[in-house]
Amino acid sequence: MKPAPHWKRHLGWLWLSLMSFTLLVLLIAYQTRWVYPEIHAYFSQAGNLTGQQLATRSRDYLQESLDLLLLDPLDAGNRQRAHFQMELAYSLFDIGLYRNEYSCTQPSLAALDELKVKLRSGESVLVGDLRNSLLGPIRCLTEIEMHQLDRRSSVTSAFVEDTRRHQGQVLFGSVVIFALGLVFWWMHERHRRSAERATRESLEWMTRALSDPLTGAGNRSALHQDVLACEGQPMGLILIDIDFFKQYNDSLGHPDGDKLLRNLAELIDETLGGQARLYRMGGDEFAALFDCADDGVLTGYCERLVAGLREAALHHPDHPSAATVTLSVGAARFIAGQAGFDAGYAAADQALYRVKAGGRNGWQVAQVKVVSSSDLNLEES
Repeated sequence: MKPAPHWKRHLGWLWLSLMSFTLLVLLIAYQTRWVYPEIHAYFSQAGNLTGQQLATRSRDYLQESLDLLLLDPLDAGNRQRAHFQMELAYSLFDIGLYRNEYSCTQPSLAALDELKVKLRSGESVLVGDLRNSLLGPIRCLTEIEMHQLDRRSSVTSAFVEDTRRHQGQVLFGSVVIFALGLVFWWMHERHRRSAERATRESLEWMTRALSDPLTGAGNRSALHQDVLACEGQPMGLILIDIDFFKQYNDSLGHPDGDKLLRNLAELIDETLGGQARLYRMGGDEFAALFDCADDGVLTGYCERLVAGLREAALHHPDHPSAATVTLSVGAARFIAGQAGFDAGYAAADQALYRVKAGGRNGWQVAQVKVVSSSDLNLEES
C-alpha cells in the first residue's frame, strides 16, 4: 500500500488545526450567545445601561433649562435657549420604556408640554411655574436613574454568578482545544517548511542544470526550453562568437580567457538593455534570444553589439588584424516552435559562418521563411 502523498499529509494537518480553532470559536460563540442571553438584554438599546444614560442626559438638559430661566425668565435669549434644552430633554424622556414602567413619566411630559407652550407664546413664567413644570420631571428622571441603577446591579450580580458557574468548564475546554490547534499547526508548519525546502532544492538543481556555471548565462537546454515556452511568437536569435579566442587563451592563459567570457556576458546583457535572454552555447559562442516583431530590431541589436564591444576596447594581444577583442555575429528572426527554431538557428549559424569567412569582426542577418513544418527555406538578407 502506497503512503499518502506529501501534500495530502500537509493539508491534513492544516485542516485539523483549522478545525480546532473553529471549534474554539464556536465554543466561545455558544458561551456568549446561548449561555448568557443576559448580555444582549443588558447592553441592548432598550436595556438598562442605555436607559440610564438617556435619563441622565435628559435630567441634565432640564437642569440647564431651569438654570437659564431662574437667571432671567424675561430675557428672550434665555427663554429661547431654555426652550431648546427642554426639547432635547423631552426627546430623550419620551420613550416607551419610561412611559410603560414609570407612572411619573406621563405627568412629567404633560408639565413640560405646558411650559414649552408658555415659552413659545412669550407668556410670562413665574418661579412657581418653574417649580411645578421642571422640578417634577427632574425628580421623576432621578427616580428612573436610581431604579435603573438598581436593576443594573441586579443583572450584573446574576451575570457574575452565571459566569462563575460556567467559566471553569469554558476555560478548561478552551485550553484543550487551543493546545490541540497549536499542535496541529506546528505539524502543518513542519511539513510546509519541509515541502518548501524540497521545492527550493529542486529549483536550485534545475537552475544549475540549465545555466552555465562560469558566466551565469543559460545553456543549450535552457535555450530550447525558452523557445518552446514562447511557441507561436516572433523571436530574434543572435549567435555571437569571439574572434581568435584560442589565440587569446594561448597568449594570456585560461584564467584571463574565463574573465573575458564573464566580461563579454555582462557586456552583451548591458548592450541589449536587459531585453534578451543570454545563453552560452559552449566555448566562446553565445546566443541571445528576445521578442522580435521586425528585422529592424534585429539589425539594431547586431549593430549595437559590435559597436559596444569596439567602445569597450578589450585588449587582445594576439589578434592578427586588430588590437582589441572583436566579435562575429550572425542573426535570424523566426516563429518560435521546434521547426521554426531549427530553421532560425541554422540560418543564424550560416550567417555567422559567412561573417567569419569574410574576415570576422562584423555581423549579418539571415531571413527565415517557414511555409510549413516540412517546408523550410533560408534566404540571406
